[in-house]
Amino acid sequence: MSIDTDTLIDWFDTNGRDLPWRRPECTAWGVLVSEIMLQQTPVARVEPIWHEWMIRWPVPSALAAASQGEVLRAWGKLGYPRRALRLHSAATAIAGKHGDVVPADVDALLALPGIGAYTARAVAAFAYGKRAPVVDTNVRRAVARAVHGAGDAGPPSTGRDMADVAALLPANEALAARFSAALMELGALICTARVPRCADCPLHGDCAWQRNGRPEYAGPAKPVQRYAGTDRQVRGKLLDVLRGTAEPVDKARLDIVWNEPGQRDRCLDSLLVDGLVEQTPDGRFALPGEHR
Repeated sequence: MSIDTDTLIDWFDTNGRDLPWRRPECTAWGVLVSEIMLQQTPVARVEPIWHEWMIRWPVPSALAAASQGEVLRAWGKLGYPRRALRLHSAATAIAGKHGDVVPADVDALLALPGIGAYTARAVAAFAYGKRAPVVDTNVRRAVARAVHGAGDAGPPSTGRDMADVAALLPANEALAARFSAALMELGALICTARVPRCADCPLHGDCAWQRNGRPEYAGPAKPVQRYAGTDRQVRGKLLDVLRGTAEPVDKARLDIVWNEPGQRDRCLDSLLVDGLVEQTPDGRFALPGEHR
C-alpha cells in the first residue's frame, strides 16, 4: 500500500505548524541548527533558543568562532548538551571546508562531524528540497499504522526503516521533500503514540491500522525514559552551576548540588571525558575553552 501524496500534502498545507525553520527565508544553516536542537526536545522549548542562536550566529563561521563554553551557555536547558558541541564541530567543518555553506548532498552532510543518517537527510530534504527518506519516531509510527496496519513500528532498523519510507516518496524531488515534512507532521500532531486523533487524520479512509481494527502494539516493550535521579539529571545540575558563573568554581560548589557523592563524582568524571567540562590548572572546574 502507498500513501496518497496529494491528500497528505493538502492536509499539511492547511494544518502544518508555522515554524520558523520551515519558512522560505530560513537558510540551510537554520534548518541544520533546528534539526540538532529538535532531537529529543519539544518544539516549544527549541523555538526561542533557535531564534537566539540565529541572531547571534547567523552563519556557521560565527558559531565556529565562539568558544565551546559560550556554545554550552547558549544551549541552556535544551538537554543532551553534547549536541551543542557536535553542532560546533559541524559549523567549524562547514566554515573551513564548504565556504560557510551547509552542503546539499547527503554524503557530504554525513561526512560532517556529529551528523547522522536522520539529520543529513532532513537537511537535504527540508533545506534543499531533495528526495531523501527522512525517518524519525513519528514517521516510523505513522507508516507502521497507515501502511502496515500495526499499532507501532517496533525496534528501529535504519536500513529497513529508510527503505520503507523511500518506497513511499513521490518521484518528483520537490513533492518528495514536501511529503516528508507532511508525514512527519502527521505523526507529531495526529498519529500520536498514546492518543491518536484518528477522526482528524487525512489518511483515515485508507489506513491499514483502521481496517485491521486498530490492534494494540504487541512487539517488544519499549524502554521507559525517566529523568529524576538519573545521571542525566545530575549532569544537568553540575552544568547549571558552571553556566551560572563567569569564573571557574571549586569542587565544593559542585558537591552541594547532589547529596550522593558516588553518583555525583561519576557524573563529573563523565562530563570531563565528554569535553563538556574542563579542569583548570589550579584544580577548579569550568566550561570548556573559557579559562585556559
